[in-house]
Amino acid sequence: ILDEATASIDTETERLIQDGLRKLMAGRTSILIAHRLQTIQEADQVLVLHHGVVRELGTHAGLLAQKGLYYTLHELQFQDVSIDE
Repeated sequence: ILDEATASIDTETERLIQDGLRKLMAGRTSILIAHRLQTIQEADQVLVLHHGVVRELGTHAGLLAQKGLYYTLHELQFQDVSIDE
């Protein structure tokens, strides 16, 4: 179980952490608690929790296609990235 806490780091450090996580999780069953959706984009399954209830379940691409809560969070998060850069 990994709690990804990369909310306050620079882009280069985040990339290094993402690379390390990818290597650490290779070939393993992993449960990730992620604040940055980039961390879970390659996951086999994503569970979207909202107020302690599973609201959505699927792959990154599948959840984006549903245009539900995950899609909204993704758009908000990556909209902020575009503004910052």
